[in-house]
Amino acid sequence: MIGDFLWLIPAFPLAGVLVNGLLGHRLPRMLSGTVACLAVLGSAVVSVMGLLHLLQTPAGQAREIHQTLFPWISTGSFQTSVSLMLDPLSAVMACVVTGVGFLIHVYSTGYMAHDPRYHRYFTYLNLFTFAMLLLVLADNFLLMFVGWEGVGLCSYLLIGFWFQKPSAAAAGKKAFLVNRVGDFGFLLGMLFIFAVFGSLDYRVVFDKVAAEPGAITATLTAICLLLFVGATGKSAQIPLYVWLPDAMEGPTPVSALIHAATMVTAGVYMVARCSILFVNAPAALLVIAIIGAATALFAATIGLVQNDIKRVLAYSTVSQLGYMFMACGVGAFAAAIFHLMTHAFFKALLFLGAGSVIHGIHEEQDIRRMGGLMKWMPITGFTFWIGTLAIAGIPPLSGFFSKDEIIWYSLAGPMGHWAFWAVGVVTAVLTAFYMARLTFKTFHGQPRMPEEIRSKIHESPLSMTTVLTALAVGAVFAGLVNIPEAIGHRLHLPENSIAAFTHFLEPSIVEKKEAALLIANAAGNAPVGFVRPAPHVDHALELPLMGLTFVLALLSIALGASWYVRRPGTATALAARAPALYSLLLNKYYVDEIYSAIIVRPGMAFSRFLWRGVDVLIIDGLVNAVAWFFGIASRLFRVVQSGYVRGYAAGMLAGALIVIWVLSR
Repeated sequence: MIGDFLWLIPAFPLAGVLVNGLLGHRLPRMLSGTVACLAVLGSAVVSVMGLLHLLQTPAGQAREIHQTLFPWISTGSFQTSVSLMLDPLSAVMACVVTGVGFLIHVYSTGYMAHDPRYHRYFTYLNLFTFAMLLLVLADNFLLMFVGWEGVGLCSYLLIGFWFQKPSAAAAGKKAFLVNRVGDFGFLLGMLFIFAVFGSLDYRVVFDKVAAEPGAITATLTAICLLLFVGATGKSAQIPLYVWLPDAMEGPTPVSALIHAATMVTAGVYMVARCSILFVNAPAALLVIAIIGAATALFAATIGLVQNDIKRVLAYSTVSQLGYMFMACGVGAFAAAIFHLMTHAFFKALLFLGAGSVIHGIHEEQDIRRMGGLMKWMPITGFTFWIGTLAIAGIPPLSGFFSKDEIIWYSLAGPMGHWAFWAVGVVTAVLTAFYMARLTFKTFHGQPRMPEEIRSKIHESPLSMTTVLTALAVGAVFAGLVNIPEAIGHRLHLPENSIAAFTHFLEPSIVEKKEAALLIANAAGNAPVGFVRPAPHVDHALELPLMGLTFVLALLSIALGASWYVRRPGTATALAARAPALYSLLLNKYYVDEIYSAIIVRPGMAFSRFLWRGVDVLIIDGLVNAVAWFFGIASRLFRVVQSGYVRGYAAGMLAGALIVIWVLSR
């Protein structure tokens, strides 16, 4: 039974951590990398076996596997254990983490081949995978929190892996500190859950909420908002998104792992896992939808003008995560997880493709000094185009199915609204444009790099290009697991092949119709006018709206070709005509500068006050004053310790005479 071997999924990467962490410096490089890759491959095999077991389980039976490893904490009324759970949601996440993670590990063997800390890199990479698997397989909030903090630690270690670079060290600290803010909210939400429900086990908490839907809406709203604070940190949403663009300072495979398969997906997974809580707190759902929509649009506008190849992709990730949260906010949790899954393929492909470019062009990252790379790096260029078309939502690639499903449910979902739909469409148009800009400027047009660099450009080794090809296949076909009803019925496909991914996830999340009923019930307890019911939308609109988004995306790509290939000076001329707007976008709306002015610099000034004013002046001053007093006293009294016996005798005589004189009066 797969339930007896569930522990192997996180155990394999943990074993890789122990081998490379303890013995890696003594192992040959090839063996060290092989151990790390095989560890993740073992997890992937067991994860796929678990997924197949759930798929073969009849729909009427419970698609859920539990395995308790050992008791953990038992104190008073609080009891918890280290227990794992495999259900459709965690199975999908485990397969994404291990599948994409394995390909990134293989890619890393070529990309990091000459790094002096090779074994340490793979130790951290395996530890990252272990922490993420612990997060998604946990069957209680406390164990999830352990994995939650684990991925935060690993992000710090890997973003700052090249710590000799000040920018990398600063980026690692920034990621760690920003996530501590979000994690504090998550911790408060978790404590609030225990205070209200008396348990941190998913089943206990979720069953109590399901038994009395809408009964404690106000309390659940507070809990859900606190949990979402944690999600904004891990999944880089406004206002805690600022760490993710700087995460590119780490090795490029790390960026791919963070942006595609691990860290940033944790917040989306957590919200989907707690869907029963969120649909009973419609005010919190509305906040999530607004934050998600705002983040998607905000980050997309920044991506329009960035010139660092990895920074463009970083803001793209922030924007795509905004899509996922917008889907959760409108009650379409399955659509969010579907986009998470497809995004893992094409975003890993794009980041690793960027890494291939950087590797082949000798560490250059500025797209203004690239161009024409397709003739030198055809495999990288071709696969990068697949990733670009997938994220742009061009059919039949995977991004078309997942992104358009979110855009549709942003209108037709339980909390849908025309405003969310409009933001989704505009963001899709911007995404297609900035990705076309990135791809055209990198792989097409006239080469803009120096001649000495041009003569050394080369395609990446087989260990890297093979991974790019495998991810490209996933980016093309992954969307076919969830063909929308509008398309499936028009093509007369079998019922079991239409929206198959969504139906598979239904036991793990609140299904759309049920969500609509719960939201409507809970909305009765919300402030009047705060929660608007979803408008009635004719399902026949779905295909025309998909067509509209597709046409607009194609026009955006064509515009990119016009501006950056046929007439390459057009964009520069437009930027010169609107310098203030261009500068605003290029400098990311000056958010980092604003945070520095109102949070970082005052915080550092206060820290210096505590250091110099409190620690040095008061605490150290008091300690030093005591030492000074006794030092002075000792110098005064030591004069009587002359070492001469006659002096001591004279002193005793003088003392005796004084005593006699005092007593005789």
